[in-house]
Amino acid sequence: YRIESRVRLDPKRQYIFCPNHFSYIDIPTVGLNPINTIFVGKSEMEKIPLFGFMYRKLHITVNRASLKSKFNTVKNSIEALDAGKSLVIFPEGGIMTHHPPSISRFKDGAFRVAIEKQIPVVPVTITNNWIILPDTRPLILHRGTIKIIFHEPMETRGMVLEDTRRLKEAVHHVIDTELKKYAN
Repeated sequence: YRIESRVRLDPKRQYIFCPNHFSYIDIPTVGLNPINTIFVGKSEMEKIPLFGFMYRKLHITVNRASLKSKFNTVKNSIEALDAGKSLVIFPEGGIMTHHPPSISRFKDGAFRVAIEKQIPVVPVTITNNWIILPDTRPLILHRGTIKIIFHEPMETRGMVLEDTRRLKEAVHHVIDTELKKYAN
């Protein structure tokens, strides 16, 4: 694997990390993060033997089909930030695209929480996991080097909720521009 940080992240600061998501190995890849984080992820992860139990105990899960669960996820995310934690939120809301490295539309949640708590957002590009472990059946692992890029944090200080769309588009642009370098 290869980790590239475009800027030195301050381990004493909180961040919300927003990576693209094309493969099941994206979650452990983001675990290479130099900053200790809590993941916000789908509740289906809880069903994986052993891993699911640990995931549920250590991270925040969401049932994307439940409005109540989505509300509780935002609440739990804010509580984790209030406790001094950093978060990883996949802004696409899961593996949504069928044509990597084209990223899907981002959801608002990560950006609204970042603005509400005035915490910087770090765009994260995972360059080729969709080649190493494509989202196809059967799952077949291919040889390759995992590469993750931590981009410069985007400050939210002074932003208001009306800036959510602008922040979301800026993060999308950084990741999309980087991914286009790896398109075939």
